[in-house]
Amino acid sequence: MSEALKELAELSELLQLEKKEDLEQFKQIVQRLPLEERKEKGYTWYPLQVAKSGYTYGERAYVIVERNAAEGEPHHFRPGKVVNLYTRQPAVQHPERSGVIQFVDKNRMKIVLNSKDLPDWLGLGLIGADLLFDETTYQEMERALKLVQEAKKGRLAELRAILLGQQPPRFAPVNNPIEIPGLNASQNEAVNHILAAQDVAVVHGPPGTGKTTTLVHAVRLLAQTENTILVTAPSNTAADLLTERLSDAGLEVTRIGNISRVDESIISHTLEMKLSQHPEAKNIKKVKVQAAEARRKALRYKRSFGPEERAERRQLHQEANELSAWARQLEDRLIDQILAASHVITATLVGAGHDLLERLKFRTVVIDEAAQALEPAAWIPITRASRVILAGDPFQLPPTVQSREAQKRGLDVTLIEKLLLRLPEVKLLNVQYRMNEQIMNFSNSRFYNNALRAADSVRHHKLDIAENTPVSFIDTAGCGFEEKVQEKYQSRYNPEEFFILREHLYLLKEALNGGPLPSIAIISPYREQVLHMQKAIEEDAVLAGLPLAVNTIDGFQGQERDVVYISLVRSNGKGEIGFLKDYRRMNVAMTRARKKLVVVGDSATIGNDGFYGAFLDYCEKEGRYQTAWEYMR
Repeated sequence: MSEALKELAELSELLQLEKKEDLEQFKQIVQRLPLEERKEKGYTWYPLQVAKSGYTYGERAYVIVERNAAEGEPHHFRPGKVVNLYTRQPAVQHPERSGVIQFVDKNRMKIVLNSKDLPDWLGLGLIGADLLFDETTYQEMERALKLVQEAKKGRLAELRAILLGQQPPRFAPVNNPIEIPGLNASQNEAVNHILAAQDVAVVHGPPGTGKTTTLVHAVRLLAQTENTILVTAPSNTAADLLTERLSDAGLEVTRIGNISRVDESIISHTLEMKLSQHPEAKNIKKVKVQAAEARRKALRYKRSFGPEERAERRQLHQEANELSAWARQLEDRLIDQILAASHVITATLVGAGHDLLERLKFRTVVIDEAAQALEPAAWIPITRASRVILAGDPFQLPPTVQSREAQKRGLDVTLIEKLLLRLPEVKLLNVQYRMNEQIMNFSNSRFYNNALRAADSVRHHKLDIAENTPVSFIDTAGCGFEEKVQEKYQSRYNPEEFFILREHLYLLKEALNGGPLPSIAIISPYREQVLHMQKAIEEDAVLAGLPLAVNTIDGFQGQERDVVYISLVRSNGKGEIGFLKDYRRMNVAMTRARKKLVVVGDSATIGNDGFYGAFLDYCEKEGRYQTAWEYMR
């Protein structure tokens, strides 16, 4: 067996370890627990009241449900998760329906069902919703890996050899490089690199360097010579952003995927919406209605049922089947027309495995945010194309891996990370347009070998207040602000630390002297701290109603604000810092701020760690180092 095939076999084995661990965790915490425990741990909502039901885009049934629980009571229900909606009413046929959560707002949730009809038990009560284990992602990754491993010849076998380091990638000569006005030199180099690539190209885009802008320009130029380009990303949020940006660039974009996971702002680009708005849609719907009516007549109860009735029923069934087949033919033809007319098809990596794309061949696939994708997921769109463009930053958030064994053996090492080491040439975007230079410099030295520079437009921008040092650390050491553990979810929080952060925010508001507030985010690695801060802000007469974004670091990736506060939470006598050890997560957090970054933490707990020790030194030399005692009034 070749080294490449051994690597893929190992990858398949690690994926099975991850699937097994993921399923086992799910069983332990959801399937094996009694109802009351599932409710208590936030994996079940029961009982539910139906607030509204109806049909959404693409004639998909939806239900909006409400639970009777204390506002802010923790749970694990999130948009995009698969759920089982059920009734505990006795003697009900088909008492379960699966669906996908479209939104969760406090104690209210919208579920788009995986069917086109509403269950007749909705009004009967005793309704609940459980989280389900979603195997689709694993099935698509397994299928893609199998295709790659079994490729004997052809383009996929060639790409495999190049991506796994057995052959070098090829590039056409760039005799007349394109210069796009508005792009900097490194961005233009990246665009030309993509256009010249015959097999694979990698663009390394650190925070604020205009990676998405660069990709959009490259795709716009590719679309002039290629029929349809497949553009993908690991998450629905990233795929939606690409859809919006590519459409704004004047391209015809079709978004493929579960409509309940798509942001409302880009619904018009989805295949379902394009189908429903097409002039032919009425005819297709009419045929479907006729098929349903024939089926209803065939199943109608009759007191006497002889040969004539049996023949009539058979004829009606045949008529219904023929009408349904005709409707499917009309719809398939329409889908082919819509996809063929698209310059770009956007999807998540898993969505790229959609059956609809089986009929299409793509010259180019783009994988954005490739450093957040498990390698098996990245292979899904690669199996559909003959040229691969990857973009991302391996020094930001990595993909989540549940299995410690799989992580230890390298499942969290992404394809783009491997390519940064394997490929002779990778294009680094080296001008960032987000941060003041002092905010940028710590990450620049720790992660990017000081290769980045701040654009003139942002290099020195600051808040218009007396105390406008761009980087500050507020030290809670010696204050007795011990971290606390939320027992149910084993997440940590530190109320006193937020008290100090809030005092700084009060003073910032005062310093603005009634002027407009800059955009502000308050983020933390710990979800429980985020929940605590959100509740405290809602109850605070001074802060309530202010446009403050409060989120976990993971939830805030891809966003930015003028001012960013980071609450580190950890404060203990043992110097344990938990997953603050994931420095890539902190790189994301520290690079969200444009004009001011304020970090609050306990130097006695974090200072013995090399990364945080270096950050404290940086704040003393280049920023502002304060003690929390200054804010205890």
